[in-house]
Amino acid sequence: MTIILIRTVILYFIVLFVIRIMGKGELSKMSPFQLIVIFMIAELASIPIESPDVSMITGVTAIFALLFLQVFISFISIKSEKLKNFFNGKPSVLINKGDINYKELNKLRITINDLMEQLRIGNMSAVSEVEYAVMESNGELSVIPKARKKPLTAEDMSISKQPEIMPVVFISDGIIYSKNICQSGWTEKQLAAELSKLNISDSRSVFLAFCDGSSKLHVYMHDKDKKTAKEITK
Repeated sequence: MTIILIRTVILYFIVLFVIRIMGKGELSKMSPFQLIVIFMIAELASIPIESPDVSMITGVTAIFALLFLQVFISFISIKSEKLKNFFNGKPSVLINKGDINYKELNKLRITINDLMEQLRIGNMSAVSEVEYAVMESNGELSVIPKARKKPLTAEDMSISKQPEIMPVVFISDGIIYSKNICQSGWTEKQLAAELSKLNISDSRSVFLAFCDGSSKLHVYMHDKDKKTAKEITK
């Protein structure tokens, strides 16, 4: 009994340490890869507790091996969009400019009733109110309502409003997302020209650049003194 108690306390602090090292970002995403790692860590921690004949070193070694694998894959995923999509998956647009994407629904095995339920959870009573609906890589549905259905809408104010575009990331940690640039109606040449106006000659120095719903470019640069990223466009 005493041995089991000691092992439980030790493994508790080891697992707590491992989860902290993994970081808050990993826990908030809970993609399929992160979910598998969490389950495996829990299972590996329980084996030395349930089986006193199993060496503690064996269980701890396996847990730290998973930690190393998780941190390593997270690091390389930042540097490669293809690897990130492979391990974490990528968002799927289920409703695009008000049109339902049946191909994506069938691919994800989501029925119309499932989609309607998720829209109601997002305070959308009907598909006709939705401009974009995106199934994120963590399984959550992000909903962007049509302009006339937003709070203090143009419909309420009797003001005409142009349809918005999908906000997308152009550059993340120095990596250019060419597909996003093309889908938003921009070109890499146009992006380079806008960066040049901000005295940015190398896109690799950009921490984040994205296009909002009004097709306006926002650029964030590293502030090394404060260890933050500051927006240089307003």
